[in-house]
Amino acid sequence: MHRLKPEFTVEIHTIVGAGNFREGEAVAMIDYGVAPENLDAGAVVLPGTTGEVAAIVQCCRAHGVPLVTHGGRTGLVGGGMSKSGELVLSTARLNRILHLCPVERVVVVEAGVTLQALQVAAAEHRLEPGIDLPSRGSATIGGMTSTNAGGISAFRSGVMRHRILGLEAVLADGSVYSDLTRVVKNAAGYDLKHLFVGAEGTLGVITRIAVKLEPQPLATATVLFGLASVDAALETVRRGLDAEYGHLRAAEAVWHSYFRLTSSHHHWSAADYATDHPVNLLMTLGGADETALQSELARIYEDVVAVHPDTSAVIAFSGAQEADLWRLREDTDLIYRQHPGAPSYDVSIPLSQVASYLERCLTDLKAIDAALDPYVFGHLADGNLHIVLNSTGGDIPAEKARAVEEAIYRGIGELGGSFSAEHGIGAKRVAPLSALSNPAKLALMHRIKGALDAPALLNPGKVLGAGRI
Repeated sequence: MHRLKPEFTVEIHTIVGAGNFREGEAVAMIDYGVAPENLDAGAVVLPGTTGEVAAIVQCCRAHGVPLVTHGGRTGLVGGGMSKSGELVLSTARLNRILHLCPVERVVVVEAGVTLQALQVAAAEHRLEPGIDLPSRGSATIGGMTSTNAGGISAFRSGVMRHRILGLEAVLADGSVYSDLTRVVKNAAGYDLKHLFVGAEGTLGVITRIAVKLEPQPLATATVLFGLASVDAALETVRRGLDAEYGHLRAAEAVWHSYFRLTSSHHHWSAADYATDHPVNLLMTLGGADETALQSELARIYEDVVAVHPDTSAVIAFSGAQEADLWRLREDTDLIYRQHPGAPSYDVSIPLSQVASYLERCLTDLKAIDAALDPYVFGHLADGNLHIVLNSTGGDIPAEKARAVEEAIYRGIGELGGSFSAEHGIGAKRVAPLSALSNPAKLALMHRIKGALDAPALLNPGKVLGAGRI
């Protein structure tokens, strides 16, 4: 049971109104998202303005109550977990699109706007935010900013950090940092917005964001390639990048075990497409004419099969077929229904090292346990791989879990990659951050946290853990 002092809750009620502060059984009615522990605080406040957020932060500081900010609760590394004695701040009511200018190709949104809501609003002007995620229906722009989300389009348009022109955030003392710049060129002193992008709510509560928009293509076309190797898949991606017509919008790789799971569940098959390829590559082109794009994909297939004759391919000739192909990549919930709590890892590997890294990593995992046959999929055009164990989380002893982590993370820094590509650090990746980061970087992170949040009230225990400040 949560233990918040009555005088504190009375002040919170005064700030947001009784209907926007929930405790006890009322919290149980809220969707906890990915992890039940997200709502363990047992108290949730839903501010509707930046001013209310600032007042809540000031109140928390005065009473020494830690504050955990929530967006769509889709994070996979425990960044939104809370506990007794803390207060959860939900951005659900901060859900307004404040400014969308087609001429500027810029949108200003509140933190609780979902990615899908932004995509729909931008599409009315044939624009898009330049970032996409399978959890688009629940992931919020504030949460994506806080975790520096990546996704499907990162190789082309960058990660969230590259999409943001300006932002507003409430600092730990209740003051409001506001820099809602809407232009690309801005050399006016330190670019402080980047302190909050990827900080996972540990340095401030993001309330508004200015996001760059990109022109939306008139048409798209998608193909699924079945390929014999990672190198063949990377070569195919290169051909997509060099397309004679259109531009590459997505290049998503699905290795055999995951493809077998999704294709079997969805009863998917296609004539002349073998389902036992080591790597399956989903590739989408965008351009002005769908028929021309489909012809370009057919030409790319002819070029690929001339070099790799055992290649299979299926081109989608309707929106329904395209959706069926994308479902084979995006239905990751199948893994967790089959293996509840399955440990997952999110790494970035330089493209030239992907094949050798995976060969070494999967061999090492087999040496730990011959039954390990991880589900591997990811954003091949930027080297971001998702590795999910075919094991239930509670079934893995601590010693084995440490060996698995060592096998997956070993040598990534020396390769020039990252052990956390797009999911962040949260509570679950604190130890790897400490073990694998440059000591000077860690020391600087602690100094920044100490300068901005000395009492450590903002999302305590996340990113840097519960150690010194």
